[in-house]
Amino acid sequence: MRGKYVHEIVSHKVIPARAYDYVQLVSKIYPAIAQDPKNGVHLVGSWRTVIGDQDTYTHIWEYNGFEGFHRTQNVIHEDPKYLQYLGELRECLRSRESSIMQEFSFWGGTAAPRELGGIFELRSYDLKAGCLLEWETHWKKGIECRRQVMEPVGAWFSQIGSLNRVHHLWQFADLEHRKLSRARSWEIPGWAETVSAMIFICVSFCNTNYSFRLTRPLNS
Repeated sequence: MRGKYVHEIVSHKVIPARAYDYVQLVSKIYPAIAQDPKNGVHLVGSWRTVIGDQDTYTHIWEYNGFEGFHRTQNVIHEDPKYLQYLGELRECLRSRESSIMQEFSFWGGTAAPRELGGIFELRSYDLKAGCLLEWETHWKKGIECRRQVMEPVGAWFSQIGSLNRVHHLWQFADLEHRKLSRARSWEIPGWAETVSAMIFICVSFCNTNYSFRLTRPLNS
């Protein structure tokens, strides 16, 4: 059901020399937050960038609505361990950013990552103001083309934070699988029309200002 969940995308730009410390820190605290029954949140996944903006780590949280978001924030900010984590985290970072997002209804819900190998592509798009519904209309057709050849994980649009921004997350076994899947998309009727429509309603293809971010799960 649309609106049942609220998603948060978190981007951490890490000081290169502190990357190991950062991974150890987040790998300990994030599962604890997700597994605590007092919180209303699920960790969709954590990834490190391998192509794109280097030393950048992305995390996506799924809250049980806005009530779950507020409850989780209240609980963790009263936890001394979390407050200690925040202090240590800031020492590892160059910058950080987050946005609250909602799922597109056409996607069918955010999926759990499959056992395919572990290459994920996070594509982000800045849309012209007022074009979100047009984007959704075109992608209702486009997702049926793509779903035949690749694994969709999630699609969201920003509600609080960087507005008019859309994120799509895909999973592939490896780069060869990505190459073949993308090539096969063009053979499916309807995909070319989706791409053509996207060109006219995007301000830019961004992901830290350009194209895409190819990622792996945090500890891989």
